[in-house]
Amino acid sequence: MLCLFWALGSLRSDLIPHLSQEDIPQLAKQSIPFAVLAILAAVFAAVRQSQWPRRELLRWSILVGLGMFAVPALLVHFTRGWLSDLTRVALFSLTPVFAVVLEPFFVDDAQQGKGDLLAALSAVAGILLFIPVQAPGSPAAGVAFCAAVLAAACVASANCLAVKTATRMETETLAPMAAIAAGGAALLLILFSALTEQPTWAWNALGPEFAWSAAFDVPGLLLLFWLMRRMSAVRMTARFLLTPWLAGLIALPFLHPSVTLRAGLGLFLIAAGAGWLLFGPNDDAQKNDLQLKLHL
Repeated sequence: MLCLFWALGSLRSDLIPHLSQEDIPQLAKQSIPFAVLAILAAVFAAVRQSQWPRRELLRWSILVGLGMFAVPALLVHFTRGWLSDLTRVALFSLTPVFAVVLEPFFVDDAQQGKGDLLAALSAVAGILLFIPVQAPGSPAAGVAFCAAVLAAACVASANCLAVKTATRMETETLAPMAAIAAGGAALLLILFSALTEQPTWAWNALGPEFAWSAAFDVPGLLLLFWLMRRMSAVRMTARFLLTPWLAGLIALPFLHPSVTLRAGLGLFLIAAGAGWLLFGPNDDAQKNDLQLKLHL
């Protein structure tokens, strides 16, 4: 469901062009769902009288919001003139690869399967077969290319830290963590919007933007935080593979009714790689099975 929300969001300008508002500054528009989530989560935490994180957990919650949402958005925003949207999507498919490598450094009992790295790389190969990637044609484009890779690594690191933070939170709900993370991301995006973008606003465009955020973006973010206690970081980053896969399946009937052999192979590799990351066995499960057999 999370990937479906993200896939619909990525296809918004293609499927519903009249709802694509260009009168709102881009960074300010990206801050809207985080601001809405921060307010809702803060109110929910106050009603439930949840304990707010302090010291280390507070710092980690802030870093999760900045690393998972704000910093990657800023890197993409300031390099958008040298990097196409499809190339950016392809580069962000490296996020699960980084998560496989980085998760053991963040989570002591990280549950990973021996084939996770191969599955992630296979899915990236599928993305490259399905999505045309433009090689950098200038030094500026090369810097933008590296910035997108850095953004993917930043998201992977923040996902690992988010799982670690969520498992150490003593509250029943993650609403305080979500409020801090989303609020920090929204504030940073609004700050950079005020410093770098035109201050003119089309206030009549805010209604459709808030409606879209409430219907798709915020529920997706809520699902993301809900999964932090229920999935490993590697499995959570599989959304960067499934989202373009779902978007491709949804867009194919409208944009490309016929599927080439290369695109079909790419879709298969993406599904196979993401499926292994989500449902494949991990080392702990294999160890427990072995111990059970030896015991019997």
